[in-house]
Amino acid sequence: MQERLLDVKNLKKHFKTKKGLLHAVDGVDFYINKGETLGLVGESGCGKSTTGRVVLRLLEATDGEIIFEGKNILQYNKDQMRQMRKEMQIVFQDPFASLNPRMSVSEIIAEPLLVNKVFSNRQDMNKRVTELMDTVGLAERLMNVYPHELDGGRRQRIGIARALALKPKFIVQDEPVSALDVSIQAQILNLMADLQDEFGLTYLFISHDLSVVKHVSDRIAVMYLGKVVELSDYNSMFKNPLHPYTQALLSAIPVPRIDIKRDRVILEGDVPSPVNPPEGCRFYGRCRYRQDICKAKTPELQDMGNEKFVACHFAGNLKPATV
Repeated sequence: MQERLLDVKNLKKHFKTKKGLLHAVDGVDFYINKGETLGLVGESGCGKSTTGRVVLRLLEATDGEIIFEGKNILQYNKDQMRQMRKEMQIVFQDPFASLNPRMSVSEIIAEPLLVNKVFSNRQDMNKRVTELMDTVGLAERLMNVYPHELDGGRRQRIGIARALALKPKFIVQDEPVSALDVSIQAQILNLMADLQDEFGLTYLFISHDLSVVKHVSDRIAVMYLGKVVELSDYNSMFKNPLHPYTQALLSAIPVPRIDIKRDRVILEGDVPSPVNPPEGCRFYGRCRYRQDICKAKTPELQDMGNEKFVACHFAGNLKPATV
């Protein structure tokens, strides 16, 4: 049995707005085993990036538990969290906005080493920076270059090197390749896979692109309007999706062959507002299988066996809507 590194239970993050309480993350449950990658997917605004930030406590949770190596880090004070930062890092979506334009490549990578006082002398720190640059494929001649002088792929490599500086166990990757060209995306994804194998890293990979998530993930969690609606290994997810929303997402993936026709699931209606969301299933208004119970009762994430979880009243027994 695999050893569990992270266990998120009933995680919530609500924001106060003029129109009411915005339920960005509303009772999310998932776990990640050591050395594996959990892909977190969903359309824009579903709360996946907020989830990643709350897990790292870059945003404070409204409720729930974040169990990291058996301890609930939501109970940690500032000093304890400062130490925990060495174990948990993040690679941001925009490789330019996440880098300080006034700092050179070497200064950016060295910053976490300086803040945490890892080295007592400049020579050892520079050696570590050079090692990190080599690890992520950055030439040593770029040490004194500034981010605006580099392309997107090299900028993202800087962000990855900075995340690796303190030798973390867990890294949140918040859409790390969505702002890059397709050819550069492949290079970065392969780099992160190699780093995972070399250092035994554990990833939470956040993306809206299912084809990318399939390539990098051991298991996949699908989010819809602040909730996880399906969670399973990638083979089960792609071969036999049980939630209607997952089925719709997978039907939208282009097939690069003209002799194969895929039945598209066209979603009708609009996504409900996350501000004071409706009772019952939040996918109700767009679901072709909806029944009266779906509008009245919120489906819980239920275990379907073989570590496959689905939040649907009719999971595995879907019938066309009668309402």
